[in-house]
Amino acid sequence: RFQQVQSMMYDLMEWRSQLLSGTLPKDELKELKQKVTSKIDYGNKVLELDLIVRDEDGNILDPDKTSVISLFHAHEEATNKITERIKEEMSKDQPDYASYSRLSSSPTHSLYVFVRNFVCRIGEDAELFMSLYDPQKSTIISENYLVRWGSRGFPKEIDMLNNLKVVFTDLGNKDLSRDKIYLVCQIVRVGRMDLRDSNSKKYTQGLRRPFGVAGTRCL
Repeated sequence: RFQQVQSMMYDLMEWRSQLLSGTLPKDELKELKQKVTSKIDYGNKVLELDLIVRDEDGNILDPDKTSVISLFHAHEEATNKITERIKEEMSKDQPDYASYSRLSSSPTHSLYVFVRNFVCRIGEDAELFMSLYDPQKSTIISENYLVRWGSRGFPKEIDMLNNLKVVFTDLGNKDLSRDKIYLVCQIVRVGRMDLRDSNSKKYTQGLRRPFGVAGTRCL
């Protein structure tokens, strides 16, 4: 039982870090909250603690604002879900060393990136969006780190020169198990519609246009 609860606690710690990061989309946030509450309710059952009834969003029902019949149905539904969960857990054939392997790894990981320079001949201001990318699933797995770069070859905020640093946090064991992770930099040009325009009356300032992309494998 100790190893079982220990494994659940590591899951909750990892999911808690993802919730607090504030980087999840609304649908993924709702799904993760449901996983957390389901794990907590299952753990309470394993430890023979009181059953907590919740609404569809995972919030605890207030007995002062919920009718007795609704509470009864909520208890009945929660009991059935936990019973099915226990059967699923018992049917899994997990090796004994699984819990020990998790102890040897941190529940969350971080990737530190230090941007020293950006060399690309554009002729106008640019915005650099850096993010982590999974090529197998063709999806970005992190928030964007934005760097505003001036046309003279320096950051727009000159105080940030040699101080462009970012830490991609809350990378779990699931992320480390991916086959490949790339650090991708998307370049957006900010300025004229056409770089060849020379007459200020013929073009509009401040237009954003995709200019290029670069990537390097980091994990």
